[in-house]
Amino acid sequence: MDGVTARLSDIAAQAGVSEATVSRVFNGKSGVSTATRQAVVAAMDLLGYERPPRLRQRSAGLIGLITPELGNPIFPALAQVVEQVLTGAGYTPLLCTQTPGGSTEDQLTEMLVDRGVAGIVFVSGLHADSTADMGRYTKLAGRGIPFVMINGYTEKVSAPFMSTDDRAAMRLAVSHLVELGHERIGLAVGPRRFVPVLRKIEGFVQHMRTALPYTAEQAEALVQHSLFTVEGGQSAATALLDKGCTAIICGSDLMAFGAIRAARQRGLGVPQDVSVVGFDDSPLIVFADPPLTTLRQPVEAMGQAAVNALLEEIGGTPAPHAEFVFLPELVVRGSTGAGPR
Repeated sequence: MDGVTARLSDIAAQAGVSEATVSRVFNGKSGVSTATRQAVVAAMDLLGYERPPRLRQRSAGLIGLITPELGNPIFPALAQVVEQVLTGAGYTPLLCTQTPGGSTEDQLTEMLVDRGVAGIVFVSGLHADSTADMGRYTKLAGRGIPFVMINGYTEKVSAPFMSTDDRAAMRLAVSHLVELGHERIGLAVGPRRFVPVLRKIEGFVQHMRTALPYTAEQAEALVQHSLFTVEGGQSAATALLDKGCTAIICGSDLMAFGAIRAARQRGLGVPQDVSVVGFDDSPLIVFADPPLTTLRQPVEAMGQAAVNALLEEIGGTPAPHAEFVFLPELVVRGSTGAGPR
């Protein structure tokens, strides 16, 4: 069996079509549906074969995607969805990452505009920072560059925004922990200036007041700020354990790992002595020990909606310049258990 035949049969098997169909796609023959053609190309990509020249699409244009660091797995997960949807629509995604001491969001935006991008997707950028100057986005709009934002709404910028419902997320987490018998519930989150953090605090305080006999002040006292990292989660959780918390809700899965570490340093078991809830449901979380109970951001739906809105803007039928809110889902695994008897 020669290499070409072997390759045809591999691709046909992977795509679920006949070898004759793969051959037709290769040779650019008619009579093959777009869906079948895409399945064959995807099969080649998956198996690591190079596409023949006639299957290399001409790009409809470049789209910039600006994300914070890629250390938090939620950002690569979002980037992957956005890139897949853009590629499917014939565009070439250009991933730009901010790194401490590296390029700033403004420098990356400038570079993308210089490259002649058709549009930009901002993920958790300066638009999410309530202390940042939003004039930069007004200027960008003035230059005729369409853009969309993911996570971090501000009414000062006219654009389509996609956000996870942070308040609803806190309601789900607090209800779950109260049902398990917890009363001293703490919230470990990032810096207060970020819109998603402010909303999580609002939701947490509101639901602690309705579900438990707490005042707003008492609930606020159980909020601890740190950085959105494992170390940040560890330091915030340590402070909350000092306040007698038996359950900790975290602003990210990485912070939740830190909270578990803080509990174990004191010889406390998770979930035997302390329950921990994460936020994101980022890839690989399911392999944590114990598997993490977390609030899942609907990454697929948000990435898809962001790209659709951007393509509408580019196509001249603007999407509503408003916030589209996506409901999170509580995924109960092994890091939450019964509260103190």
